[in-house]
Amino acid sequence: MKIENDKVVSIDYTLKDDGGEVLDTSQDREPLAFIFGSGNIIPGLENALEGKEKGEELSVSVEPKEGYGEYDDSLMFEVGKEQFQDASQIQEGMQVQAQNSNGQVQIFTIKTIGDEKVTLDANHPLAGQTLHFDVAVSDVREATQEEIDHGHVH
Repeated sequence: MKIENDKVVSIDYTLKDDGGEVLDTSQDREPLAFIFGSGNIIPGLENALEGKEKGEELSVSVEPKEGYGEYDDSLMFEVGKEQFQDASQIQEGMQVQAQNSNGQVQIFTIKTIGDEKVTLDANHPLAGQTLHFDVAVSDVREATQEEIDHGHVH
């Protein structure tokens, strides 16, 4: 069965950066399962998987525009330390959640901590990076109607 829209795809993968450092892997875990065509994985990886079948292996390099986007300096901003429940507990590199102006929860990375201000970065941690995937397709099956309706694998 070929990978196409509304198929449940399971993959084993290792993700590395340009320097070869492993950023994420499914090794020693269950394969990543997702509904193909539902936007649950980055476009560059999804495009590379289209038409593949169970048992196929591939190496894919995904440029930022097909991954987590280009790094955008305008997504860095400062807030007062008083915005944190316990400012003594925050550290550079830590990720924190906050509501944006639309009321949606968003994740920010703490870039710097000053005496009174904290610089937050709203970019995805992998924005601006070329991503290198080694992927093995472990399964392809039909998605159930319930999975399609819910947009995720059950």
